[in-house]
Amino acid sequence: MTTPAAEAVPFDAHGVDPIPPADRDSSPREQFWIWAGANLAPINWVLGALGITLGLSLLETVLIVAIGNILGCGLFGLLNVIGHRTAVNQMVLGRAPFGRRGAVVPGLIQCLLTMAWVGVNTWVVLDLVLAVLGKLGIHGGAGLEYVVAAVIMLVQLGLALYGFYAIRTFEKYTVPLTVLVMAIMTVLALSRTELHWTAATASTPADKLTAMTQLMTAIGVGWGISWLPYSADYSRFVRPQASSRSVFWATALGMYVPTVWLAALGACLASAGTSSDPSALVTEAFGVMAVPVLLLIMHGPVATNILNLYSCSLAALSIGIKTARWKITLVAGAVASVVLVVFVRADSFGQAFDSWMVSILVWISPWSAIVAVDYLILRRGRLDIPGLYAANSPYGRWNVRALVSLVLGLVAGWSWQYGLVPAMQGPVAVALHNTDFSWLSGAIVGGGGRLPLAAGVLTSRAATKAALGERQLNAYAALIFSCGPNIVHGLASTAAEGVPVGGCERRGDHDPQPDST
Repeated sequence: MTTPAAEAVPFDAHGVDPIPPADRDSSPREQFWIWAGANLAPINWVLGALGITLGLSLLETVLIVAIGNILGCGLFGLLNVIGHRTAVNQMVLGRAPFGRRGAVVPGLIQCLLTMAWVGVNTWVVLDLVLAVLGKLGIHGGAGLEYVVAAVIMLVQLGLALYGFYAIRTFEKYTVPLTVLVMAIMTVLALSRTELHWTAATASTPADKLTAMTQLMTAIGVGWGISWLPYSADYSRFVRPQASSRSVFWATALGMYVPTVWLAALGACLASAGTSSDPSALVTEAFGVMAVPVLLLIMHGPVATNILNLYSCSLAALSIGIKTARWKITLVAGAVASVVLVVFVRADSFGQAFDSWMVSILVWISPWSAIVAVDYLILRRGRLDIPGLYAANSPYGRWNVRALVSLVLGLVAGWSWQYGLVPAMQGPVAVALHNTDFSWLSGAIVGGGGRLPLAAGVLTSRAATKAALGERQLNAYAALIFSCGPNIVHGLASTAAEGVPVGGCERRGDHDPQPDST
């Protein structure tokens, strides 16, 4: 007999097939709490503290974080709208631009990165727990570290194994209290901190520009971009009757508000001479209140990791792995544990995290640009949903053109990135005083390169006979040559009410598809 509690939080048995309308009962408000919980984490203090570490002033750091995340979180909200309209997870949606088999490439990358992210965030939780135990006089060396890490990992795995409905319930009931406590603690911390708004160690214009570009890549635009491959995995559960506008704003603000808030707090504390280490930031700023604060904010990394573990299982299923979702989640936990060991042994978490963020953006920025251009410009917001799953997919097996664009975007992003190890220091970045515009160069080359290469889409006889007459073909050709204004229009229209941004269409009603090679 089913208990009321079991009915309230059902087990998520869904894989990567479209979510049936009857199972789509999430609200935009719940989506806000999901993403706010994932970003209301002490790791964002590290993000803000990086600006001070790079030599920028407090004012410059806060402005870059606030302005950069407008773009990054706006793009995140856009991809959430696509997931809501299609009820399909993000990596399966990637089959439209890359082909049925071609989408395995970004899917595999996403699967590996989500496992690594769990290790990164678990380090933060581990650091906080050890700080709490230290305050209580409990010290156990390396052995205690590994025991605590194992316990944390098991808790995260338990929630992720249960699936979306458990994640939603966990975030909905825990995040509001965490927000309230963090608001109080923010006031307390700032009241004890002497802020230095204009003090900076990067004195020359060239050094300042370099620091600004590196900060923008790591935590400005880059933070929202780093979440793009996850977006549709959760918005696909939003009830069909919800408006596109409400989904956009709920998800974008759920990402933006906590990220900017805690990054600004971290920058404020770091500008006063406090360490960028999460536990040090808390213990030095909150004094005797550090123990309850540390206990409460441990929620953030756990809330983030359950999303990583869940999205990892979906990415694995999307690339064709045939096994139960819970088994994939267990493997993800094992790999994450290895990453955790690497970060535990890093001399500086802030530096290790900066290098990690730069490496992630090299592939996400061109991938997301290709997905956006394909959906907004080439297909005008229309997808053949059954075709995404069909063995004889209308999107082909391998879209070589899109994969070439991705590779070119990767090269462009690497060329203008400046990481902390020589392999991540591209020639353009080094030549231009170590600046880092990897997110921008990758997106322009990847997404922009998709447009001229898409001429094959419009001239493919098989596709045009199935979907377009001569008049539509001419209109689409004109659209390609005026791509700039249409990109802006597409970004705006998908967030507006009543504009089609995708959905299930009959085979043959979709826009022209790329050649299958």
